[in-house]
Amino acid sequence: MPAGRAYGDRDPELRWDAPVVAFLRTPYGWPYLLTPLIPLAVVLDLAGAAAGIVFATSALGIIPTAALMGRATEELAARSGPGIGGLLNVTFGNAPELIIALFALGQGLHEVVKASIIGSIIGNILLVLGAAMLAGGIGREKQTFSKTSASVQTSMLLLAAAALIMPAIFELVEGKGLPQPGAELVEYGSTVEHLSLAVAVVLILTYVAGLFFSLKTHRDIFNPEYEDEGTWGWSTRKSILALAVAGVLVGVMSEVLVGSITEASHAVGLSEFFIGVIVVAIVGNAAEHWVAVLVAMKNKMDLAVNIAIGSSAQVALFVAPVLVLASFFIGPHPLALVFNGFELGAILIAILIANYVTQDGESTWFEGVQLLAVYAVFGLAFYYA
Repeated sequence: MPAGRAYGDRDPELRWDAPVVAFLRTPYGWPYLLTPLIPLAVVLDLAGAAAGIVFATSALGIIPTAALMGRATEELAARSGPGIGGLLNVTFGNAPELIIALFALGQGLHEVVKASIIGSIIGNILLVLGAAMLAGGIGREKQTFSKTSASVQTSMLLLAAAALIMPAIFELVEGKGLPQPGAELVEYGSTVEHLSLAVAVVLILTYVAGLFFSLKTHRDIFNPEYEDEGTWGWSTRKSILALAVAGVLVGVMSEVLVGSITEASHAVGLSEFFIGVIVVAIVGNAAEHWVAVLVAMKNKMDLAVNIAIGSSAQVALFVAPVLVLASFFIGPHPLALVFNGFELGAILIAILIANYVTQDGESTWFEGVQLLAVYAVFGLAFYYA
């Protein structure tokens, strides 16, 4: 540090911690300001604090861990070339949410897991894409993006919707009915469990084919370049270390969060269904959601649409099937992809809306308002369910 300058001087270029401080001051750095909540959540959990406080603290504590995992993945992807880099992005893109759901499976919270799956899909389509269109459209007549890329993603979502509703239709035809939104653990027969397993295999195979399409044969369409003002410029070793640390922290926060869901839902008067479909679905991808809004404000709607619709497709075609496969080894019994009526209605409507609003390759701020309005209506219905 040069003579005559104190640590607290405002010139960021002459401070030993300038890169970190400069990054925290960018729109990309805010999630890391929540880092102190990680040890706080652990301490509160060990001290037996009120479940509502533990849940809120751990939910917010997941945000910086998810942001760190996303940052490390992006740094590794930038150094691995478009093929491996794209694979890293899609593999770890929803890792925090997957880890949360795995812990919930272990606790037997199957309905919470299914609610979080649906919540993530509709949240990305309606909340994230809506916020991105609104923020990016302000001050602009319209924004444009690739119709081809959006069409492929929404087509994959339509496939996923067809697959995800079939086990529920099977239960209805058999006369057994659908689970109620307030249900905690519903055990289905082996037939529908095996049907769910077969559906999961089909979805994963389709997902693998989609990876080959987007990362190999048509990768130029799905990898728009953009500049990230928040890049730290990590080395490969540092990125791997950060990814490992983030994975551990996400696991710790997920265990605390899931362990407090049941008591917290009773304490704050919210159903486990609402917590799963709204709260858990949002916190796991909060950092990624914010990035979609930021790039839309910079008129990079290709990337914003890719983040929102692509993340929904990944949840439907990869996260959900992996959870079904894992449930045969984790938890009290296998996870059956039988969703309740609210979840089925929400996913069908959201995917149809996604297909409609992206078919022309253009967006306006008012379309964003409409998507957010639909999400608000869904949220109200889930709250009163």
